[in-house]
Amino acid sequence: MSKLRRQMSANTASVVETKSLISIKEKTGNLYESIAIIARRANQINISLREELHNKLEEFASHTDSLEEIHENKEQIEISRAYEKMPNPAILATTEFMEGKVYHRRNIDTDLFR
Repeated sequence: MSKLRRQMSANTASVVETKSLISIKEKTGNLYESIAIIARRANQINISLREELHNKLEEFASHTDSLEEIHENKEQIEISRAYEKMPNPAILATTEFMEGKVYHRRNIDTDLFR
C-alpha cells in the first residue's frame, strides 16, 4: 500500500459530512478563495491517485492483440476495488484544508479574490 493512500485514508471518512461555511471562510478570509484552494488540492490528489492506480494496473496489462486471451485477474480486481473504496479526492482535500495541512499563499500581483 502506498504512503499516499495510507496517509489519506487513515483518518478520513469516505462519507460526505457537512462543513460550516463560516469555518471554511475563516481559514483565508474569503469563502471562494478557500474553495478554490480545496479544488486545486483535490485535482492534485486525483492526479496522483490516478497515476498510482495506472502504474499498478499496468503490471497486469498484456501487450498482445489477441481477443481470446482476455481473462480476469483477481489481484487486479482487488486493487481496483481498494481504490474505489477510497474517499473522494474532494473529501480528502477538504479534510486536509480544515486541518491546516495545505500550504497556500496569495499572489499579490494577480489577486483575484479582493
